[in-house]
Amino acid sequence: MRNSAAALLLLALLAASGCQRGGQRRIAVVPKATSHLFWINVEQGVRAAGRELGVEILWNGASSETDYTRQVQIVDSMIARKVDAIAVAATEQKILVQSLERAAAAGIPVTVFDSGVASDNYLTFVSTNNYEGGVLAARTLAELTGAAGPAGPKVKVAMLAHQPGSSSTMLREQGFEETLQKEFPRLEIAARQFSMSDRAKGRAAAENFLTAQTGLAGVFASAEPGSVGAALAIKGRGLSGKVRLVTFDSSDGLIEDLRGGTIDAMIVQDPYKMGYQAVQSLVDRLNGKQIPKRIDLTAQLVRKADLEKPDIMRLLNLNQNQKKP
Repeated sequence: MRNSAAALLLLALLAASGCQRGGQRRIAVVPKATSHLFWINVEQGVRAAGRELGVEILWNGASSETDYTRQVQIVDSMIARKVDAIAVAATEQKILVQSLERAAAAGIPVTVFDSGVASDNYLTFVSTNNYEGGVLAARTLAELTGAAGPAGPKVKVAMLAHQPGSSSTMLREQGFEETLQKEFPRLEIAARQFSMSDRAKGRAAAENFLTAQTGLAGVFASAEPGSVGAALAIKGRGLSGKVRLVTFDSSDGLIEDLRGGTIDAMIVQDPYKMGYQAVQSLVDRLNGKQIPKRIDLTAQLVRKADLEKPDIMRLLNLNQNQKKP
């Protein structure tokens, strides 16, 4: 009887083990937040990758990009659930360092996407080249304001930053500011404020510097909430086409403002592709493939005249309609 019971137990354990090996892998994806259009489009890419690559997606994020504590809680809960892999967009570059250490100790590979972390405990970093996006914004605003040449008076511009500690947007802002200093000494950043990832706060900040800085020639907004807020403030004061506006990210409203002349140029990411690539990197790693430490995606400058170009139409359709690339 003992031998028979032991044999039955062994068979049960082997069956359970076989079921676990044959079960669907679970990949947790933790965005900065879930409410903005950018993250909605990232989720579409993530879920498409899950379907096509045969993995289960556990999508969970805080409602606000400023809720740092909630993001840590979510990542730690995924580690406790022993998921097969994690993709995370860090709300703040230092807040997840210990969580990444816990994931590494548990043997869970982590892909960081969109916004970086102050740690090397991750598989790869999938992101737009944000510094170069800031460089592109600076060169575009210099051209629009007529301050590209070395001679002439100082030209005042403002920067509507995103929020402190957000690595992706800080790199855009750094690229913008350093390019002005190196290449366009006539352009002076006369005002800078944060939108704190909120459209209403972005509009209030833009209203503040439009009031305080007479003769302001241009504005750079480094993310979608601030871009929307700046466009609303400029339109509300009848300054479309007078205060030149360069924005980052895309939405239906921003595209309409580009068509209408409130926005002069828009720097567009591909959030769908970013989400897809983040999941792809983890599936490849789980299948034993070597993954580069960084996967750069290129941002695209879009002006009104570009909106009918097939490649731009495709990119904007991706961002709005979530079709597969």
